[in-house]
Amino acid sequence: MLIVGVILLILGFVLNISILWTVGIILLLVGAVFWILGATGRAIGGRRHWY
Repeated sequence: MLIVGVILLILGFVLNISILWTVGIILLLVGAVFWILGATGRAIGGRRHWY
């Protein structure tokens, strides 16, 4: 999710499409939250690791 969020942010900035920018920010934030929760050892959605 982090990588997809960054790609959408870059595409939204280069192509000047605001919806890509918005979706990129949301995916980046959700990916960061999942990464932090996974790093602390908490299970997310019944899974301990997200690949």
